[in-house]
Amino acid sequence: MPDHPDPEALERARKIFAGPCDFIAGVMTHDAMIPAGPPEIAFAGRSNVGKSSLINALTGRKTLARTSQTPGCTRQINFFALGPEQGRLHLVDLPGYGYAKVSKKEAGDWNALIKDYLRGRPTLRQVLLLVDSRHGLKNSDTAIMDILDASAVSYRIILTKCDKMKAGALAVIRHEIEAALRKRPAAFPEVMDSSAREQSGLETLRAVICGAK
Repeated sequence: MPDHPDPEALERARKIFAGPCDFIAGVMTHDAMIPAGPPEIAFAGRSNVGKSSLINALTGRKTLARTSQTPGCTRQINFFALGPEQGRLHLVDLPGYGYAKVSKKEAGDWNALIKDYLRGRPTLRQVLLLVDSRHGLKNSDTAIMDILDASAVSYRIILTKCDKMKAGALAVIRHEIEAALRKRPAAFPEVMDSSAREQSGLETLRAVICGAK
């Protein structure tokens, strides 16, 4: 699926995301992981990068995924079923990594759970790695990218909160990240912009998600 989908792909994705989207389960340990089923698209990123807000915006819901101003709000892997029974797709909201107001042990447990999921999930089709456009790539992001490259898991960088950036500064961040991605075998070469608040970039992102099944 190209980053500039045709009108038919956009309309098909719009209909899918306008349909049912239900919470399935929240998983806090590897042993409790739900069985592999439909194709999965995972949302990963640092704490407070806006994963839950973006999922809510994409699905047109306000409270499907829990949001908070407090980093570390998502403390489990949350699975959501998108679309009808036939052709269903799972959206997966991973716990934020990096800064969070929790104990070192709890943060370590989250990071281990994320890494186990990313390395060994047979139905994982693609990871959307969310990066705050105001801050760019951090060491915690590149550590996840190393895992995805080593595991040959396809991933895309999605810049969030782009409404808070001026066009020139945003272009600089995008250029820097795309330069880094050229050395990454599992990464898509183009960075995508988004803003849950302004609803920008969502139409294309929906089509990209549906095309990754």
